Amino acid sequence: MRAALEGSIVFTTGFGAEDQAITHMIASEGLDIEFAAIDTGRLSPQTYDVWAATEARYGISIRPFFPQADELEDLVSAQGVNGFYRSIKARKACCAVRIAEPLSFALAEAEGWVTGARADQAAHRKGHGVFSLDEDHKLVKLSPLFDWTRAQALAFATAHDVPVHPLHAQGFATIGCAPCTRAIAQGEPERAGRWWWEDEAKKECGLHVGPDGGLSRAGAPA
Repeated sequence: MRAALEGSIVFTTGFGAEDQAITHMIASEGLDIEFAAIDTGRLSPQTYDVWAATEARYGISIRPFFPQADELEDLVSAQGVNGFYRSIKARKACCAVRIAEPLSFALAEAEGWVTGARADQAAHRKGHGVFSLDEDHKLVKLSPLFDWTRAQALAFATAHDVPVHPLHAQGFATIGCAPCTRAIAQGEPERAGRWWWEDEAKKECGLHVGPDGGLSRAGAPA
């Protein structure tokens, strides 16, 4: 992908096992790919520790992108500091301000976007593939671990001395905002750990959805 695209490529990391494995791959090969992270303001303390450890381990700088202060102030004033628990609409409004808009800034100048998405994380991701076109952000999207399992990502991280998020050992399958992510029980799907108070088939935070709240459209790249 790096050789095929002349413009900027951005890798957005959330510091979960998949993202940490990809960070190792990019940094070890010295690829010209920018590291970026969305700091929603509600990340767990452990996530910041992993962020710092990852930068130290690889000698890299992971560029932070934050919500716009005025929009965040309006959101919290309108729905309260934990208003996202009240309804799906309120939660999606929070994700839009804290995740989707900062992501648009992170990808604004990019031609390619690298993500840690896997097919088995959710049924509606299976149709994307390793390469896809993200029409909302107008770029090529690469998910290099698309056909991996979470166990494979964790095993890779262990084998290569990659900093691993401590919440994984506590049953967290995914790493997200602290108030919206929980550990899962044996046999539960991975996405059960996100927005557990909702009864919704498709749970996405804004990284892989369009501005209308729907799943980003994807197809084979030209």
